[in-house]
Amino acid sequence: MSENEKKVKRAAAVSYDPDRNDAPVLSAFGEGHLAEKIVAVAKESGVPVLPDPSLSSMLSKLSVGDEIPEELYEAVAKVLIFVSEVDRSYGDRLRKSGMLNN
Repeated sequence: MSENEKKVKRAAAVSYDPDRNDAPVLSAFGEGHLAEKIVAVAKESGVPVLPDPSLSSMLSKLSVGDEIPEELYEAVAKVLIFVSEVDRSYGDRLRKSGMLNN
């Protein structure tokens, strides 16, 4: 990976609704200015933001609307756990769905 590729800011939004999807879904992705906008909108909306450049890079290979592939479940689960700790009501819904077992 070139030095410029490492410096590109990426942002991804992942959502999970157990009533509509079998797995979390990539709901937004952007690089550069669009990444900054995704983060700004998330913060303005009270959506927790977890900086994880490695995960954003992996998610960049997906298209918006794609379900997260099984090989990324562990990384995405860490994000969902983080969100569930910040937003208890979301965590309760995830636990009821069976997505989180703690």
